[in-house]
Amino acid sequence: MHRYRSHTCTALREDNVGETVRLSGWIHRRRDHGQLVFIDLRDHYGITQCVTDIEDPAFQQVEKHRLESVVCITGRVVKRSEETVNKKLPTGDIEVRIDNFEVLSSADQVPLQVNSEEDAGEETRLRYRYLDLRREKIHKNIMMRSAIITSIRRRMVDGGFFEFQTPILTASSPEGARDFLVPSRLHPGKFYALPQAPQQFKQLIMVAGFDRYFQIAPCFRDEDSRADRSPGEFYQLDVEMSFVEQEDVFQAVEPVLAGVFEEFTSWKQSEPFPRIPFRESMLKYGSDKPDLRIPFEISDVTEVFRGSDFAVFAKVVEGGGVVRAVPGPKCGSRAICDRMNAWAQGEGAPGMGYMIFGDGEARGPIANRLPPEKIAEIKALTGMGDGDAVFFSAGKELEAASLAGRARLKLGADLDLIDKSAFRFCWIVDFPMFEFDEKAGKIDFSHNPFSMPQGGMEALETKDPLDILAFQYDVVCNGVELSSGAIRNHKPEIMYKAFEIAGYGPEVVDDKFAGMINAFKFGAPPHGGIAPGIDRIVMLIADVPNLREVTLFPMNGRAEDLMMNAPSEVSPEQLKELSIRLALPPAAKPAG
Repeated sequence: MHRYRSHTCTALREDNVGETVRLSGWIHRRRDHGQLVFIDLRDHYGITQCVTDIEDPAFQQVEKHRLESVVCITGRVVKRSEETVNKKLPTGDIEVRIDNFEVLSSADQVPLQVNSEEDAGEETRLRYRYLDLRREKIHKNIMMRSAIITSIRRRMVDGGFFEFQTPILTASSPEGARDFLVPSRLHPGKFYALPQAPQQFKQLIMVAGFDRYFQIAPCFRDEDSRADRSPGEFYQLDVEMSFVEQEDVFQAVEPVLAGVFEEFTSWKQSEPFPRIPFRESMLKYGSDKPDLRIPFEISDVTEVFRGSDFAVFAKVVEGGGVVRAVPGPKCGSRAICDRMNAWAQGEGAPGMGYMIFGDGEARGPIANRLPPEKIAEIKALTGMGDGDAVFFSAGKELEAASLAGRARLKLGADLDLIDKSAFRFCWIVDFPMFEFDEKAGKIDFSHNPFSMPQGGMEALETKDPLDILAFQYDVVCNGVELSSGAIRNHKPEIMYKAFEIAGYGPEVVDDKFAGMINAFKFGAPPHGGIAPGIDRIVMLIADVPNLREVTLFPMNGRAEDLMMNAPSEVSPEQLKELSIRLALPPAAKPAG
């Protein structure tokens, strides 16, 4: 018999009754019935009940060892009596009568309960993550993550893609977030950077002629934490393709994403992901990450209020602003409208106007200042009727859209209109190539500086920069952005021109993106790609609110690894070897 086990803790069935078996695992639960002691023995695969009575040599040993001790049990499989069968366990028809009980590793008193899902708090869970990972729910989440990645990898290979690995130590580049820097011992005063994404490398793989690349890529960004973003590292399905247009990328990626969600949930994709232009998305949903499960859209009612007697909105429109209307089905009560107004104030807005429909008329301060034909127009645009309400957001276009979008999400959740069993994907397309940065007082890139402008060089030379669209796209699911992507700018002259419009001279391109721009001068194929976030995909499928629930060893919100005590100070000798002298702010200086 094997030294530690003949079977796993999920393998034994009624057919094994009478066999002598050996199991190893953790003491999950212990129940002392005086003359009998029962142990639920747990390993990676499941649980088996083991039992000893007061006359057995193992009885005293079984009694004295704590939960989570690791033990090896040898014994005989017996059938449980009819009244003690546990239908919740695959092994619930049998139990193992303990003949030999060997302690492989004793456990101290554990700081969190492994055999329950009681929340021990973030700090305890992360400090003792190896214990937290023993719990059934998170253990299953991590195994699901592994299975999802395996499925994605198989689907990519089946789609004709090749897996390559790109460097982890690379050069710092301005990609929108802070780099993690690594000092060079051999080159004092110089630093490597951990890649925010393999962006340049995957494009260079296309230049090198490999045609279709993918990688389950680690990415590193020194960002603040939030529920759907790790403060340090994350993983993405990095994809790049040669000789493709935007639609080709969509056709390659859609089956992978839809297939994975279909494989691991009960949802089925019935049609291609809708393509929604950025401006349409901002109008209808108040966001470029729309949750399409909410069955109503925002309407533009700017013209309804132009020159109207409702002076507040008329003045906004006269000043170049807009008015958006958010449907409120079954919200036709003053109490609900007051709650929405208070909510909007909590969001930093002056409030939220409303109009209530009932008994064939419209009520409220706004309705009182509009003629019947204008009210009828609002009803027609929003699809609302008796018993419903409409909420209004007015101001500069982006501000009004943002508040309306958040109100739509709130109403969808409050009214329980969101189908939580569905996954509604879409592509957001036609992003603006440039935007005006009011803080810097200049035009800058709005999304991705490596994207191909729609219209190429001609558009850059003849159009207002703020009117130029790019071949940029996001894939969104249930209001969560899974990925950004683009058809790349593979022509040096177009890249130089695009950066010039954003205020960067050719020397900046040559310095910051030397590897890529030089490669493009030796013949680059048209290419494009995308990089869906693995962590967010698993979050959605597992239906959990935080990346911590689907990541093996996450940091806390302050970018600390409490288990490994990182980040930590290093010795003066290490700093000297790297030619580094610390210049800490006063509050951060070590004591003494």
